Amino acid sequence: MTEVSIWSEPPASLTLATGEVHVWRLELDQPESVLAEFRATLEADELVRAGRFHFAKHRKQFVAGRGGLRYVLARYLEVKPEELRFSYGAYGKPALVNEELRFNMSHSHGVALLAVSRDRELGVDVEHVRADFANEDVARRFFSRVEVAAFNALEKEEQVAGFFRCWTRKEAYIKAIGRGLSEPLHAFDVTLAPGEPAALLRAERGDASRWAMFNIDVADDYAGALAAEAPVSTIHLWQMIERQRRGI
Repeated sequence: MTEVSIWSEPPASLTLATGEVHVWRLELDQPESVLAEFRATLEADELVRAGRFHFAKHRKQFVAGRGGLRYVLARYLEVKPEELRFSYGAYGKPALVNEELRFNMSHSHGVALLAVSRDRELGVDVEHVRADFANEDVARRFFSRVEVAAFNALEKEEQVAGFFRCWTRKEAYIKAIGRGLSEPLHAFDVTLAPGEPAALLRAERGDASRWAMFNIDVADDYAGALAAEAPVSTIHLWQMIERQRRGI
């Protein structure tokens, strides 16, 4: 059985054992002092991407996300954040150049999750829970027949939570396999009922047993999920705090 920790501050020295996954929670609304440090670590193309956002809030959150990503990965590799270089797969999944460290990131409504592993492909997703979005029409558009039937079988008061359990698990899986939305969402089934373990039940592409799934308890009004190559021995949950509070 996989051991999952509670959210806590990370240790000064970060190591990843075989089969271990670390998940980081980052707040994207950071003070200007932190954003200035993060901007200094970004490459030109990242700054261009930040500038494409229409609203200043979203530009700042992009900088916080990319800067936070660089800061965390650099701690594992013991390099400077600005030294990291990224490549992108055919469907946009990012990877580190000339490094074995695996990672995946997701953000929603001012919160980001970053999953890191030494030896496991993985995908992570976080979503801000919106009751108005969690309905049968949307489920029929994006879920498989098995998932729609499971959603409709839930009590009304359970449907919003069940919808977002399904949504985040599906997103985490397609990110883990590196195909993004090119993978039809109805082509695989995940669990969604309360009390039912998170799991990939069926996959048209490969063996479903290759993947382990986990709920990530992010915060009130958020849903989160992790998909990683099995077996996963331990999941550590780290909270990234403001850098100036640590004197970094």
